[in-house]
Amino acid sequence: MKVGDVVENFNLRDQFNINFDLYQNLTQDILLVFYPKDNSPVCTKQLVDYSLNQEELKKFGIKIIGINIESVNSHNSFCINSKIDFPILSDSDKAVSKTFDALNIFGQNKRLLVLIGKNKRVKFIRSTLPIFFADSIKLLDDLRKTQLI
Repeated sequence: MKVGDVVENFNLRDQFNINFDLYQNLTQDILLVFYPKDNSPVCTKQLVDYSLNQEELKKFGIKIIGINIESVNSHNSFCINSKIDFPILSDSDKAVSKTFDALNIFGQNKRLLVLIGKNKRVKFIRSTLPIFFADSIKLLDDLRKTQLI
């Protein structure tokens, strides 16, 4: 998957076991945040940062969605414990992660950001290292520099 490619629709279950259909949610741009592990210190800090700053992302018409290969139950516990209040999708069969080349050599998710436009095309892809302060604000700066928002 690369910038400009059309993303095929997918359906995954969120932390509440509710179906998430990508195309039905493309009333605004979608930022997919692939991350390695629920309840790990680094991933928790990263996703809590996005949760705390999601209103800023919404100002630019961006809805944030987390994805990894762990179960719905794991995601539910993670979101409750960390007070994450955006959808976290379970890609337990790894199909969506494979589509976006978001798996490492151990079969776990890499840290990867993918911005999908309302037109179903990839607007932005970035591998990311964990940043412990305002990763989402840095993302907005990067998007502004590339004139995507």
